[in-house]
Amino acid sequence: MKTIILSGGLGYRLKEETEFKPKPMVNIGHKPILWHIMKIYSHYGFNDFIIALGYKGDYIKEYFLNQKYFMNDFTLFTKTGATKIHRHDHERILDDFKITFVDTGENTLPGERILRIKAFIPKEDEDFMVTYGDGVADIDIKELMKFHKQQKTIGTITSVHPTSRFGLLSVDKNNIVTRLNEKPVLEDWINGGFMVFNKKFFNYLKPNEMEHEGLKRLAKENQLSHYTHNGFWHSMDTYTDVKILNEMWSSHPKWKVWK
Repeated sequence: MKTIILSGGLGYRLKEETEFKPKPMVNIGHKPILWHIMKIYSHYGFNDFIIALGYKGDYIKEYFLNQKYFMNDFTLFTKTGATKIHRHDHERILDDFKITFVDTGENTLPGERILRIKAFIPKEDEDFMVTYGDGVADIDIKELMKFHKQQKTIGTITSVHPTSRFGLLSVDKNNIVTRLNEKPVLEDWINGGFMVFNKKFFNYLKPNEMEHEGLKRLAKENQLSHYTHNGFWHSMDTYTDVKILNEMWSSHPKWKVWK
């Protein structure tokens, strides 16, 4: 089954990083967050990816084309262009990914990016998955797929509890602060990505639209299910998020479901 990773956005709120690279290539622990997302899917046996490229898409292509050289020492024979890889660490094994790189346009909205992938979904595949290139979770992809099949709806999105961007105060009737909760997890639900769709979803997408419009059309016809994920989830929207995820990677990366 194919997994589409939307990786073409500009990442305006991460200008410190995205001025020179696409947002999915911002590093978490010396690896792009895109790699972390792919490792989550691959851990559950889903390693066939379509990367929807846009802004600075060549940066993503070059990374994966040259991954073995980034990971290992090597000798280059400049006259012939031949290379010899020197693997000193048995853990430096290349990932088992199959990746199709599709240029979906630099300024294309996410809904149309998905629509432009239609030709790359095999005829024999009934379903495909979609996620964003900036969010990680300790989600069980197999359980998500199982739920989607049971629901028999055209689409399934993963619902997660977001973390507040601000600290919340509890006060008493005398205006005394009784508790300060620093950036708590909220009770509301949002779409955390990690979505599954039947190919009929393409009929609900239109050019020059966000993916949310297609989801709204599904919801109007009771064709959109939500899989509740109560575990860890974090998106990388700001430079603060980058710092938080890097700190977590150094101590306790909750999204690291692979060994």
